[in-house]
Amino acid sequence: MIVTTAGRTNAQMIQTARRVALELNLPYIERNKKSIELLQIKYKTDVLVIGKDKIEWFVFGTGVPVFFHPNSAAFRAKRWLSGEVEPFLQATTLKEGMSFLDCTLGLASDSIMASIATGPAGKVTGIEANKLLAYIVSTGLKTWEMQNKETEQSMRRIEVVQGNHDDILHTLPDDFFDVVYFDPMFEREIEESTGILSIRNVAHYGDLTESTVEEAKRVARKRVVLKDHWQSDRFDRLGFTRMVRKSSKFHYGYWEKKT
Repeated sequence: MIVTTAGRTNAQMIQTARRVALELNLPYIERNKKSIELLQIKYKTDVLVIGKDKIEWFVFGTGVPVFFHPNSAAFRAKRWLSGEVEPFLQATTLKEGMSFLDCTLGLASDSIMASIATGPAGKVTGIEANKLLAYIVSTGLKTWEMQNKETEQSMRRIEVVQGNHDDILHTLPDDFFDVVYFDPMFEREIEESTGILSIRNVAHYGDLTESTVEEAKRVARKRVVLKDHWQSDRFDRLGFTRMVRKSSKFHYGYWEKKT
């Protein structure tokens, strides 16, 4: 992979690109008005583009960049704060002051909702297997400016951990998070789902195993929640109570810890 700047660059952008290249131990290449496609052809690799407001990851051979943008979460938050139902919060039962572990962070939309719901006294941690995606999302959560300052502060509170959730779950004490959450890549693609289109080429596709879910049950104080395709067999196979959503192509399932 190489690091470069956006087409219209300036001294600050170049300085930031050089810093990012140094942090990620990647070569910095001057843009020199070359297109991303030409850079990919010349260097035969992915291109990480540092722009004014965001970092874009162009995977070799694709034209759809991976980048952090909180629009989806901001839209969901606005609807929820106005009194509309938010299925994710129904499934997780998150309230102020609770703690939440997102084992499949992705672009962090659900974690942002969790942070809004749990408030300043809550704790939200997201695990992302892909090292570069974790870097992009972590940077975005720290720097993206929002008109709604409550949403912006909720983003700032999220802790991003890079690694495999199987390995990390094994290191955590019993009952350490109120809710543990999984949103694995669907076994069946949802054609009308555009929100995850950009990360399909870089996402972790490992199956969710029974042993992983058992670790999650140990770590969860209250609930383990799964989001999956409505035709998935994971709900029954892994012991989740399914919350049927007739108008949606994906459902939530939960396991409740008995007290």
